[in-house]
Amino acid sequence: MVSAMSSTVRATVVQASSVFYDTPATLDKAERFLKEAAELGSQLVVFPEAFIGGYPRGYNFADQSPRGKESFRKYHASAINVPGPEVDRLAKMAAKYKVYLVTGAIERAGYTLYCSVLFFDPEGNYLGKHRKIMPTYWERLVWGFGDCSTTPVYDTPYGKLGSVICWENRMPLLRTSMYAKGIEIYCAPTADSGDTWVSTMTHVAMEGGCYVLSPIQFCRRKDYPSPPEYLYSPSEEFVTPDSDSIIWAGGSVIISPHGEILAGPNYEGEGLFTADLDVRGEIPKAKFMFDVVGHYSRADILNLTVDNRPLVPVTFTSSPCKSKYRDDELEDL
Repeated sequence: MVSAMSSTVRATVVQASSVFYDTPATLDKAERFLKEAAELGSQLVVFPEAFIGGYPRGYNFADQSPRGKESFRKYHASAINVPGPEVDRLAKMAAKYKVYLVTGAIERAGYTLYCSVLFFDPEGNYLGKHRKIMPTYWERLVWGFGDCSTTPVYDTPYGKLGSVICWENRMPLLRTSMYAKGIEIYCAPTADSGDTWVSTMTHVAMEGGCYVLSPIQFCRRKDYPSPPEYLYSPSEEFVTPDSDSIIWAGGSVIISPHGEILAGPNYEGEGLFTADLDVRGEIPKAKFMFDVVGHYSRADILNLTVDNRPLVPVTFTSSPCKSKYRDDELEDL
């Protein structure tokens, strides 16, 4: 049972790179940022898309050459099982620093990988996950497709918490399904550091009448393995890259239900960006003007049906058990 609603929550988005191909080192880095966020008084900390396991940016994943296959083998080895020991460690971190923890992770399910977001509470409980339902463009070479059985929204003392990943946020029907679940703290970890992303997040905040928290990795070339092991672009076969060059510029941001930018965007380096969210105070004011699945909807002419069943390729059914009794004997029992 969720405790009484708190008036505000201090939330932090983390802008940082993974340690590519080194999940234990990435977990160590996550703990350092969690400690720093806790010292700021944060009660909710959100990490970027694919933070645990890394984002497969670069040329290595673009072909089926021996190098590409070896890259995927290493990437698969860096992913985590959910549940698993890495999940247990993240849960302990959440308990140690007494925060709600939301983090992007590459989830390993057999030999298929999913871009997922994991949720933990301050008591150290793993709450669940969201699997990205639509990998973008060449992400589909390495990630599987989630379904709407993993689009949770969790009740917390600070508001209803959920996540939509990267360009899923451009999918109006998915956003609408999350609004219908009552999401109030909308976590949007992404790999998009482009000029239009803040506008997208501002639209989501105003459309949904919710707080939007969007952490993005900030990466330099040196955050990925050096060539020839790892090629960020084909030209690296011939030209040694500048290890300090920025390949992922960040742009993490926190936005209010009114479209006001509360923290960020920042394109200068790794860091923490923090804001106080007044869910009970500000969301009703936003919903007064526009409630997309309430008074501003027209269910008589426009409606949405969501299939939230797990979609699996193979279903096994058991044969009926044979009774040792004949039908006429059963009638006498």
